[in-house]
Amino acid sequence: MSESDYLFHKIDWFSVERHQKDQLKAEVASYNENKLLNTSVDDLSNYFKEKYSIELPSLMVNSIIASQSEAKIDVTDDFRYGRSLDGRRTFADGSTVEIQIPFTGEAEALQISPTTYDSAPPRAIIANNTLILRFTGINQTSEKVKADIDRSIQSIQKYLSWLRPNVESLNSSLYSLAHEAIERRREKLLANQNLVASLGFALKENPNVPNTYTAPSVKKKIKPTPPPSSSEPYKPEPCLSEKDYNHILDVIQNMASVMERSPVAFSNMDEESLRTHFLVQLNGHYEGQATGETFNYNGKTDILIRENGKNIFIGECKFWGGKKILLETVDQLLSYSSWRDTKVAILVFNRNKDFSNVIETAHETMQGHENFKRTIGKTTETSFKYIFSHINDPNREMIISLLLFDIPIKK
Repeated sequence: MSESDYLFHKIDWFSVERHQKDQLKAEVASYNENKLLNTSVDDLSNYFKEKYSIELPSLMVNSIIASQSEAKIDVTDDFRYGRSLDGRRTFADGSTVEIQIPFTGEAEALQISPTTYDSAPPRAIIANNTLILRFTGINQTSEKVKADIDRSIQSIQKYLSWLRPNVESLNSSLYSLAHEAIERRREKLLANQNLVASLGFALKENPNVPNTYTAPSVKKKIKPTPPPSSSEPYKPEPCLSEKDYNHILDVIQNMASVMERSPVAFSNMDEESLRTHFLVQLNGHYEGQATGETFNYNGKTDILIRENGKNIFIGECKFWGGKKILLETVDQLLSYSSWRDTKVAILVFNRNKDFSNVIETAHETMQGHENFKRTIGKTTETSFKYIFSHINDPNREMIISLLLFDIPIKK
C-alpha cells in the first residue's frame, strides 16, 4: 500500500467541524422562504441535524473475508538475494494476503484526523463501504499474518475511538445550531414583511386582580429528506404567546390545587360546573379586547379563546374514563378549526381511582396516539406537555398540555 493509503490523515477535524456548521447555516439562509415559514421549526431543525451529522464508521469484524495470491517481491536492496549483474531489479517469489473488512457509517469519516492522534496512523484502501488491507511477504506464516491483521484492526479501532467524542460533540450541537439559524431567519423574513406584530395575540392582564392564584414566574446513514411543507406564500396567523400560555396553565394549576385542598366543596360537581370555576378565574386574570371576556365556552366542557373565527387556545375538562375517552378527546381537539399555533390543555379529574396508575396510563395513552410527535417535558408530577400534528396537515402542530387532578367524590 502507498502513502496515500493512510487512514485518518487527509483532513483535520477542526476543518470538518467548521465545514459542517457553515454548510448548515448556508443552507438555512438559502432555504425557500415560504417553505421555511410553513414548516415546523422543530421538524426542519431535525432535518438539518440529520443531514449534517456524521455517522461514525463501525467495523463489521465478524464479516471479514480473506484471500491469498502469489506475488513478486522486490528484494533488490536485500543483500541476502544478491544483485543482478546487468543492474536490473531483483524479485523473489512471495504471497499477498488480502482481507476485506465491511463497515457501516460514512466512508469519508475514515479520512478525518481526530484531535487525538499518534505518529503511526493505520493504512487501508477504502472501496465503497469496505476496507481492504494487504499483507505481502516472503515465506509468510499464518501466525505472523494473523498478528499483523490484529494489529491493523486494533489501530483502526483506536483511531475511531479518538474520533468518536469529536463526532458526538458536533452531532449533539447541530439541532440547536439549526434551530437558532431557522428562528433568526424567520424573524428576519417576518420583519421584512412588517408582519411580526400581527403574529402575536397578546393578552392584557387585569392589573386589579389579586395574586391569589398567580404562580411564581417561570422552562448512513440514509439521506434525510426535508419535512413536508408548502411553498405557498406564508400567511400570518394569530397565536397565543408561550408566556401567556404558561401563565394560563399556572392559573389552572393553582385553581386545581384549591380544589384538591378543599375536595368536599367540589366533590359533587359535574364537568361543566368545574369548567365554570376555571373560566371565572381565567377571565379574572385577563381582559378581552371588546366583550370583556377573553375566555369563552362552547359545549359543556370547553374553554376557548377565539380569533377571527378560529381557536388559538382550547381547554377541555374531563373526568377520567379510561384510554378510550382520552383518545376520543384528543381526536376531537385535533379536528377543531384552529390556527397553526393553537395551544391546548386537557384537564383530567380523577375520582376515587388509583391516581398513580391514572397518571401513568394517561401519559402512555397520549404518546400512543397516531398524531403524537414528541413529549416536550413533564412540568409537574401530574402535568405533561406534548406536540401533536393536526389531523389534516402534519405541518400544523398543536401544543397539548395534559393536567391531571385528584378530586375525590364525596362518599
